[in-house]
Amino acid sequence: IGFALAIPRRAAFSLFIQRHREIASRLIDIFLKLPDISTLIGVGSYVRDRVNVYLFQYAFTVAVQHRPDTTNVNLPSILQLFPDQFVDPSVFPKLREEGKVVTQKDRQVIDIPMNFTASDREDEQRLAYFREDIGVNMHHWHWHLVYPTSGPVEVIDKDRRGELFFYMHQQIIHRYNVERFCNLLGRAKSMHNFREPIVEAYFPKMVRTADSRPYAARPANFTLKDLDRDDEGFKFTITEMEQARDRIFAAIDAGFVVDKSGKRIPLDPKKGIDILSNLVEASDLSLNPQLYGNLHIWGHLALAYCHDPENRYLEQFGIMGDLATVQRDPGFYRWHSFVDDVLIRHKDHLDPYTSQELSFPGITVTGLNVNLARKNTPPNVLLTYWQRSQVDLAAGLDFGPGGNVLASFTHLQHAPFVYNIDVNNTNARPARGTVRIFIAPKADDRNLALKYGEWRRYVIELDKFAVSLNPGINKITRRSDQSSVTVAYNRTFRQIKTEQDIPNKDDLEQFQFCGCGWPDHMLLPKGTAIGMNFDLFVMISDYAGDRVGPEFNE
Repeated sequence: IGFALAIPRRAAFSLFIQRHREIASRLIDIFLKLPDISTLIGVGSYVRDRVNVYLFQYAFTVAVQHRPDTTNVNLPSILQLFPDQFVDPSVFPKLREEGKVVTQKDRQVIDIPMNFTASDREDEQRLAYFREDIGVNMHHWHWHLVYPTSGPVEVIDKDRRGELFFYMHQQIIHRYNVERFCNLLGRAKSMHNFREPIVEAYFPKMVRTADSRPYAARPANFTLKDLDRDDEGFKFTITEMEQARDRIFAAIDAGFVVDKSGKRIPLDPKKGIDILSNLVEASDLSLNPQLYGNLHIWGHLALAYCHDPENRYLEQFGIMGDLATVQRDPGFYRWHSFVDDVLIRHKDHLDPYTSQELSFPGITVTGLNVNLARKNTPPNVLLTYWQRSQVDLAAGLDFGPGGNVLASFTHLQHAPFVYNIDVNNTNARPARGTVRIFIAPKADDRNLALKYGEWRRYVIELDKFAVSLNPGINKITRRSDQSSVTVAYNRTFRQIKTEQDIPNKDDLEQFQFCGCGWPDHMLLPKGTAIGMNFDLFVMISDYAGDRVGPEFNE
């Protein structure tokens, strides 16, 4: 493992840095090729005590999730392992005091302040509950564990991987912009001009406990600079970013990209978005990084190092350089609004879907409403509110204490609700369909009605599931907590237990589960105190055309 020692054990680790990705890929490959679980545990224990702590956690977790003999093994949450990436550092002295000085029965729950990065004078702070939400940031980290940018072929070369990169980040941008409307702010401005000052500041006030270095702040009106970071083995210019952008735009407009051999690869309706997304992201599946660059990665690095582009002050990367923290920064949403615009440009070149592609012969949705999951509530009225939850952070403290050390924080939550869908099947035989449910605002932050071309940029997926439809009228009832796009609330903020409280190993693994999905408590937009109008949209397609294999979640 000598190659892995090139990253110092207590140094910062970033998957946006090519050298770090390459080392992580080699380590993942080693873990994947070990013959059995026993050997994996032994080698893992040896490696853990010698390599960079963040590198090990990433590489080992990716390997566990992709080995056929460990697919059902659930690892502890990254929140419990590295709470410094999610929690206000000012609470750690209090947590350590509780853990070291106070006996278990007398320990108090330590409160994590809801707003600790800016005051109400900063308009962007209205979105702090979204950007700095623990579940939202864990979702982004975990998605990139399942779909790494680099690694062995069997890990990264997944069906429609690039398309899923596009869709996942697009949904984040849709959700963020809708939350902005809820707070009377306009949509995030796309970062098309790489030389324009970045109006939004961000002072994260986060500290990496591994090296006791803070994540650097970005004051208002900073501009992106050419990067020359010999210490990390990379350099590029803003001009190179502009060239990559323009070449990608030219490829989209021409309808093809050129691969490494000079062959033209068409950006057709079936595979085009997958090819283009891998190219823009600059994953290992990019067909020609020499020609089209590493646009998405360069953007993250330019934002992450704009405070010290030449290593003059020996500063490490900021929030935008760490997958577990990037969504805290308003700059993330500006950059990914641009990335989304690039990929939408390709979509706008395609012909519209035909009626045949969108229809499901004989199947018609005849009724739709939602109700809160309680008696005597009016239809089509949903409720959000603030909720306090607790999490055990003992495992992430240096020289961890015995027992639990609990922290409490405030987050958005919604009252449970139920979808009621009426579907008429006029066919003579049963049919199998895929139900998709979406929500979108009717108006923007100025209460101006959204036109369709605008409206589609704010549509949020709430659920997707398969259903059997008998001939005649079918009444479908679906609870909000059954959503296939979210991680269950009790798996993000679960009840704190000890191993002694859990009857068997399987239950312990379930307790330690950290799944990939949008956090359930953030399923609905916040809305406003006086109420906010949304469109609820349901469609049903033919399951036979949607099914991609046994992994389809019903």
